Amino acid sequence: MMKTANLVLRCTALALVAAPVAVPMAAPAFAEPAQALVQVRTHLKSVSTMTADFEQANGKGGIVPGTLTLKRPGKIRFQYRKGYPLLIVGDGKALTMVDYEVKQVSRWPIGNSPLAVLLNPDMDLSRIASVVQDNPQQLIIRARDPKHPEFGTITINFGKVASAPGGLMLQGWTIVDAQSGRTSVRLTNQRFNVAVADSTFRWTDPRGSGPRGHGCAPPRRTRWAAR
Repeated sequence: MMKTANLVLRCTALALVAAPVAVPMAAPAFAEPAQALVQVRTHLKSVSTMTADFEQANGKGGIVPGTLTLKRPGKIRFQYRKGYPLLIVGDGKALTMVDYEVKQVSRWPIGNSPLAVLLNPDMDLSRIASVVQDNPQQLIIRARDPKHPEFGTITINFGKVASAPGGLMLQGWTIVDAQSGRTSVRLTNQRFNVAVADSTFRWTDPRGSGPRGHGCAPPRRTRWAAR
């Protein structure tokens, strides 16, 4: 049973970092208001670090909790709960998925992942994002690079909270894969601009070559990463 659960988690975690092909985007509920995207960018630039609890869900009803640590630009860590031998780490250059069960390490340039929208506060949202919903309670945007749809589509949900940075609270996101499968992440207990050490984004190589996370060659620049 645990091996089956780990296999499902492995597939949904892969979608988080490297959604292979985006399905066609649904039309936004109304014309894209530039001011809403300005507010999102203001929020992203106002948050240098964030910690939160998360629940990752797939379309089949499986839910796995864990903790999220983010440090802009480019650093993120998904620490799954005990019993699930996966780790996802972004070290500022690449996103790495570490599977301790099969001793496998997979890496992607951050710019090739839909998560680049959340990790690069200087990204030009007007080029890649549209507003899906904007009301007094929440703001939802959907982002996809029109020149590189193979990098995936991400729909991001912000709650409107006056006390949060930029008036927005990141509540979660959904990534869609080539088979229209959905991987969703819901956040709770968000804390902003807390002290986060760079060592948080190091990881132990299951192949036995010691800690990793710094000193890797920079990946090829991509459209997601471009400003």
